[in-house]
Amino acid sequence: MRILDRSVYVGPSHYARFPVIKLELDLGELEAWPTARLGQDYVDALAEALPGLGEHGCSYGEPGGFFRRMREDEGTWLGHVLEHVALEVQNVAGEDVTFGKTRSAGRAGTYTVVYEYAEREQGVAAGELALKLLCSLLPEALRPADSVPADWSWPEARDEYIRYAQRRALGPSTASLVHAAEGRNIPWLRLNDQSLVQLGHGRYQQRIQATVTGRTPHIAVELASDKEETNKILATLGLPVPRQELVQSEGQALRAARRIGYPVVTKPYNGNHGRGISIRLTSDEEVAKGYAAAREHARSVIVETFLEGDDHRLLVVNGELVAATRRTPGNVVGDGMHTVAALVEIVNQDPRRGVGHEKVLTRLELDAQAESMLARAGLTAESVPAAGQVVYLRSTANLSTGGTATDVTDIIDPDNRDMAVRAVRAIGLDVGGVDFLSKDISQSYRKIGGGICEVNAAPGFRMHVAPSEGTPRDVAGPVIDMLFPPGSPARVPIAAVTGTNGKTTTARMLAHITKMAGYTPGLTTTDGVYIDGQRTVSGDMTGPVSARMVLADPQIDIAVLETARGGLLRAGMGVPEVNVGAVLNVQADHLGLKGIDTLEQLAEVKRTVAEVATDCAVLNADDPLVFRMSAHTDAKHICYVTLNPQHALVREHIRAGGRACALEAGVNGHMITLYDRGGHIPLVWTHLIPATLEGRAMHNVQNAMFAAAMAFSLGIKLDAIRQGLRTFDSTFFQAPGRMNVFDEHPFKVLFDYGHNAHAVGVMADLAGRLDVAGRRIVVLAGPGDRRDEDLRAIAAAVAGRFDHYICRRDDNLRDRAPDEVPRLQADELRARGVPESAISIIPDEQEAIDAALAMGQPGDLLLVFADALIRSWKQITKFRPAGSASASAPARAPREAAASLLVEQPVEAQAMPSLEGLIRDERGIRFAPEGED
Repeated sequence: MRILDRSVYVGPSHYARFPVIKLELDLGELEAWPTARLGQDYVDALAEALPGLGEHGCSYGEPGGFFRRMREDEGTWLGHVLEHVALEVQNVAGEDVTFGKTRSAGRAGTYTVVYEYAEREQGVAAGELALKLLCSLLPEALRPADSVPADWSWPEARDEYIRYAQRRALGPSTASLVHAAEGRNIPWLRLNDQSLVQLGHGRYQQRIQATVTGRTPHIAVELASDKEETNKILATLGLPVPRQELVQSEGQALRAARRIGYPVVTKPYNGNHGRGISIRLTSDEEVAKGYAAAREHARSVIVETFLEGDDHRLLVVNGELVAATRRTPGNVVGDGMHTVAALVEIVNQDPRRGVGHEKVLTRLELDAQAESMLARAGLTAESVPAAGQVVYLRSTANLSTGGTATDVTDIIDPDNRDMAVRAVRAIGLDVGGVDFLSKDISQSYRKIGGGICEVNAAPGFRMHVAPSEGTPRDVAGPVIDMLFPPGSPARVPIAAVTGTNGKTTTARMLAHITKMAGYTPGLTTTDGVYIDGQRTVSGDMTGPVSARMVLADPQIDIAVLETARGGLLRAGMGVPEVNVGAVLNVQADHLGLKGIDTLEQLAEVKRTVAEVATDCAVLNADDPLVFRMSAHTDAKHICYVTLNPQHALVREHIRAGGRACALEAGVNGHMITLYDRGGHIPLVWTHLIPATLEGRAMHNVQNAMFAAAMAFSLGIKLDAIRQGLRTFDSTFFQAPGRMNVFDEHPFKVLFDYGHNAHAVGVMADLAGRLDVAGRRIVVLAGPGDRRDEDLRAIAAAVAGRFDHYICRRDDNLRDRAPDEVPRLQADELRARGVPESAISIIPDEQEAIDAALAMGQPGDLLLVFADALIRSWKQITKFRPAGSASASAPARAPREAAASLLVEQPVEAQAMPSLEGLIRDERGIRFAPEGED
C-alpha cells in the first residue's frame, strides 16, 4: 500500500468547495484484503489506537457507523479506511474536519482518496501518519516492506504529530480572532507560517500578528516590553505597582533585594509567558538562583517587591475591559495515598488536558522547574502529600505550563476595572493585558491593596475564550469590531472568468471597464498580474497563488481573476467565493491530461467558478455544457449570454424577470442588449467596439458581451460599461496575442495565440469575413502535449480556407520529435484536399514567420498563430518588405508605437520580476506557471 500521487487543493475544486487533499493510493495485494477479511482483531486495534473513529457515522449517518461498515459483510477497503483515519488524526490535534470520499481510480487496486484539511502541512502529514498506522496494524505477512520503521510507536508518533500540528496551526489567540472575523463575513489570508494574518481584502485590509494589530503603536509595544519603564510610567500616574530595580549582575540583585526587602520576585527584563520568573524569594541564596533563571532569558533582570494575592489577567480592548480571569499555577492536591508523580498522572487523565494548546488545559509536566518547586516545599516526585495539601509545580500561572483559569469578569470591582483601563491607556496599547495581584478582585485595590506586575502587549486570549471555570468571553469580537466598525467594508468585489477560449480578453475588457468606472483593479491573466493596469509580475498567473497575491495588494478595490483549467486541476481556486463567476465555453483542449478525457469532465472542472459565485453566475446559453451549469450554482442571479436572439429558453428566462445579455439586430447593425427584472437596456453597437473590428470579430463580440454582463452584475454604471468597451481595442499593448492587427506593411497581419481547434476556427472565420484583395496565408501550429486528434482538429479548422499553409512547431517540443507536429498537421491538410503545393513545413517558429512575411504581397492577409508572443510580434513589426526604405522605419499609429515600447524593451528593462523569483507556495517550492490553459 503506497501513495502514488498527491494534490493539495487550497480552495474550491471539483471535489469540494473547501480545501481538500487528494491522494492516489495503490493498495497492491491488499486489494484482496478488505477489512472483514483482515478480521476483528484489526478493527479492534484501530479502535484502540483512535477511539474517536467510533463517532464517525460514515454511510450510516450515526455514531459507530464507520466501525459497523468495517465489520459487516465483506467490510470496506483500506483506501476508505485511510480517508477516515486521516480525518481523525487531524481531529485528535484539535482540528474540526469531517469531509472525505474515496472512489476507485479505474485501475484495479487504485483509489482516489479525498479528505478535508485545516492547515496544508498538517493535512499532508495526517495522510502519511494514517498510512503508517494502518500498515503497522497489518499482520506481518501483509505489511508492505519498509512501510513502518521497526522502532515505530503509535503513541509517540501521535503526540509528535500533535506538537507538529500545533506548531503549524494558528495559536489559540489568533484562531479566535480569525473565527470572530469569519462570523462577521470578513475574509482572511494567512501571510506566513506563524501568526501574521491579513483580515479583509485589498485596500480594506487590516493585519494582526497574534493579538497585536496593525493599529498597535510600535512605541507602546516597546514600552510594554520594558518592564522597568512601564513600572515608572504607571507609578507617576498613581497606579499601584511594586517597587523594583533593574540589575545586571548577581551581586546587584542581592543588594537590590535587601534594599527592597524580602520576599521579592526576580524576572527577565523583557520576558513573556512567565518564563524565567521566580516568586516569593526569601533569602540571598534563592535570589541568586532566581537571578540565574531570569538571566537565561534576558541580559537584564528585574528585582521587585513580592505582592500577596491571586494572579489576575485583566484584558482591555479599545479602552474597555472585556474580560478578567484569575489564574492558578499548575498544581496537584494531596490525598494522603498517592505520590506527587501519581497525582500528576491522575490530573492528566482529565479529558480537558492535552499537549500544548490542543485542549482547554495543558498537561502537567514533572520537569526541572517542577522539581525545583517541590524541593522548595521539601518534597520530591515520590513524596505522598497530606490530604488537602496543595502542591504547586509552577511558580507562575500560565495556562501553557499547566495552570488553570477562572473567569471573574462579573465580580471585578469598578475601581480595579478603571485601574486596568488607565494602565493600558498609559502605555498606549489598543489591546493590552494587565497582570494584577489581588487577594480579592471583587474588592477595590484602594481598600485591600494589590499591584500591577506588568502590562502585556499581545496578551493571550485562550484563558478568556476557554476558561477552566466560569463563563467563556468573546474577547476577539471587540478586537474585530475595533478594526472593522459595523458597516465598514472588508471585501472587494471579485469576478472570476473561465472557459476554454476568450478568458484573457474578457478579463482584460472587464478590468478596463472597472478602471474607467473609477476602480483600482487587480487583474490576473496568462501573462501576468496587473495592479491598476501596471504589470507587477510576469508569467502565467491564472491559479490560486496569483489570486491571493491580488487580494493581498493594498491598492486594489476590485479583483478580476482569469481562472484556468490547469490551476483548477492542480490546486483549486484561490478564493472560497466570488461575487460574479463567468463560464465562457467548454471546447476540446488539454483533453487526455490530468485525468480529464472528455468534454463533460472538463465542464465539471470549469463549473467550479459558477458554483462559488454568490451574486451572479454568467453563463453561455449557446454552449449546452455551460448552459446546464445553471443547475449547480447558488448565485442570487443567473445571467445568460447568447448570440441568438431567438433562444427559446433565454426568452423564458427574461420573461420571468431574469438577467441576460443578448445580441440583437437593428438597422444600424448589432446591438449588445441587457435584460434585467423585466427591463430592456440597449447598451452599445458592436461596430463601435474597436476590439470587434467593426463587428466582424464575432468571438470578441461575445467576449464584450460577457464583460458587459459581468460589469453590470458587479453594479457598475451603464455609462462606464459603454465607455470601457468603446475604449478597449485589440492592440498588442492592451491584449497581447489576442487578435492583434498590424497593417503597416503592404499586406495585413492578424496575430493570435489560438492553440486549440475552436480558437483557430474562430480566427479562420474572421479571416474569411475580412475584405481581402489578395491571398490568405496562415502560419499554423499546435502544442506538443495535445493528443494527435486535437492537433489534427486544429489543421481541419483551417483546411480549405487559405491559399497557403505554413506548418510549424512550438519551441517547447513537449516530448515530440522536432518536426512531428507540423508533419502531422500537414498530413491532415492533405487528407482534407489541400494541394501539396499550398503546404510548407517550416518547423522553427521564427523561420516560419519570416517565410510568411516574405511571401506577403500587397492586398494579402497573413494569419499568424504564435507561441513566443513578444518575440514574434517584434519580428512582425520590425519586418521590412523588399523594396522598402530600410534606413527609416515607416510612421506608426500612436497605439502601435506604444505597443512597440512593450515589445522592443527586454523583459529585464521593464523591471518585471519573474514568477519564479517572487512566488513560493507554502512549502517554499518554486512555483511553475499556474494556469496552463
